[in-house]
Amino acid sequence: MFSAYLPVFLMLGVAVLVAVGVFALTTVLGPKNMTAEKAIPYESGSETTGAGHIRLSIKFYLTAILFVVFDIEAVFLYPWASLFRELGWLGFVEMVLFIVVLGVTLVYAWRKGALEWES
Repeated sequence: MFSAYLPVFLMLGVAVLVAVGVFALTTVLGPKNMTAEKAIPYESGSETTGAGHIRLSIKFYLTAILFVVFDIEAVFLYPWASLFRELGWLGFVEMVLFIVVLGVTLVYAWRKGALEWES
């Protein structure tokens, strides 16, 4: 059984060796001339301004939670679709109920304005 996985482990080992080797070579051979300009922290190519802790809008968290909910829906739909014939009518009815509950959730979020992104 181990022989079936030997190519995978071999490829994984080579990938780890290459990554560690490249990191070690750049650490040892790379230039080390730190300047004051290089030591300045930046974000997205511009200097940071203001406080280190910025309060994010609740819309950010609400969008993230809605994304997780509908992402989990997609995760459940793939196995259901692959076993659709074996599950029969009971599996079909359960998935329809699941999608209806998520549809009601989407309509509720839409009516409450959770999908409106205003700055």
